[in-house]
Amino acid sequence: MRTQTMRQTLSATTLKDQDVVNGASEDIGTIEDFMIDLESGRVNYAVLSFGGFLGMGDKLFAVPYEALRIDPENERFVIDVPKERLEKAPGFDKNDWPEFGDEKWARNVHSHWGTTPRS
Repeated sequence: MRTQTMRQTLSATTLKDQDVVNGASEDIGTIEDFMIDLESGRVNYAVLSFGGFLGMGDKLFAVPYEALRIDPENERFVIDVPKERLEKAPGFDKNDWPEFGDEKWARNVHSHWGTTPRS
């Protein structure tokens, strides 16, 4: 008899606006959006907002999805970096998004987070 493993799935809207904390449970920011590779259908980046007050002055960051883990019990994402590292991450303004498909940009982002771009 064959046993099937059920994979857990969630809607993207369930994950949007979720809190992000670091390993010390310090508030890092909020998930604003996800960037999906159209060929593979995989999530490449989570767009994280950090800083600002009441949504004003927030800086956005593309975090490689591999750098995050989901904490389903507490309904949040965890990224194991101190706030200081996030503050030095390559970010962008909410009105001026980068070209996510640009290889040079992707290498820079992945280098900062210690991940490898998917092929």
